[in-house]
Amino acid sequence: MKQNDPNYFKMNRIFKLIGYFLAVLFVGIVVLLASFYESDVPLADLKPKYISDKSQFVPVLGMQVHVRDEGPKSDSIPLVLLHGMSSSLNTWDEVVKSVAGRRRTISVDLPGFGMTGPNPKNQYNFVFYNEFIDSLCLKLGVQKFTLVGNSMGGAIAWNYEITHPGRLDKLVLIDAAGYPQTKENGSLGFLIASTPVINNLLLYFTPKVLVRKSLETIYFDQNLVTDAQVERFHDIVVREGNRAAALEIFKGSFGKPLGKTNQVKTPTLILWGEFDHVIDVRNANRFNQDIQGSKKVIFSNVGHVPMEEVPGKIADELMNFVGAIK
Repeated sequence: MKQNDPNYFKMNRIFKLIGYFLAVLFVGIVVLLASFYESDVPLADLKPKYISDKSQFVPVLGMQVHVRDEGPKSDSIPLVLLHGMSSSLNTWDEVVKSVAGRRRTISVDLPGFGMTGPNPKNQYNFVFYNEFIDSLCLKLGVQKFTLVGNSMGGAIAWNYEITHPGRLDKLVLIDAAGYPQTKENGSLGFLIASTPVINNLLLYFTPKVLVRKSLETIYFDQNLVTDAQVERFHDIVVREGNRAAALEIFKGSFGKPLGKTNQVKTPTLILWGEFDHVIDVRNANRFNQDIQGSKKVIFSNVGHVPMEEVPGKIADELMNFVGAIK
């Protein structure tokens, strides 16, 4: 096409307009991403909000682990409480209030989460968490205990049990992970975090709107999705090192389980929310079928974290199951 051809000038103008449009679009995307960019928040900045007078930091495997050890110290078989993915020991707060006067409870921010922060060795698998639980209990002088786990914490709990025969007094699984999940399960945040390439953006962009959408999936009672809850979960995620740790887990660091659920021999209580949109309630039936002699309780109108939606009922079920101090 020659320069004196009228069509040449038309095409040249179109290409320039396209170029201008792409430049403006690029600048717009950069500005948008920059507006959502968040750097990690140091622990020192979060301590005033999330460290209470009941908190302690216990040195375990090169980490300062955030722990709350509450209730009667005469209880030689305490309840060790493990939270789920992208959560913290705060998820147990209301249950602990109901139980702590009657039984000793040890709630912990697992490595990679909460105020504990990342594992310096960047290991997040069942073998590591087994070693972590053993080391923590040794530090606290605990030999035998009841292990209670929600979601990811539930998967850690039953994998611990099958590799430590006779160590646990009881096992409690609350909306626990353990079986393959279909793609329609999970929150928006979990979906993005599980998507290759795109999930790397979560190291730098964790907008509160995404946290809110995730919580709306987790809770059945939408009244619990408050600004305060959104801020708490957001703060936990952006704690220095936690996003990188979560990304490792979403990329598959846990690998395969250390065995099968039908290898669990410890007396087991299975608690589940009827409307769990993260790990479907049908999984409760599978655990119940696979774990011989287990007891199952389903809570109506409850989602993925029953200990936050119906803490009183969870506390009652726990006390009925573990009984008084031995």
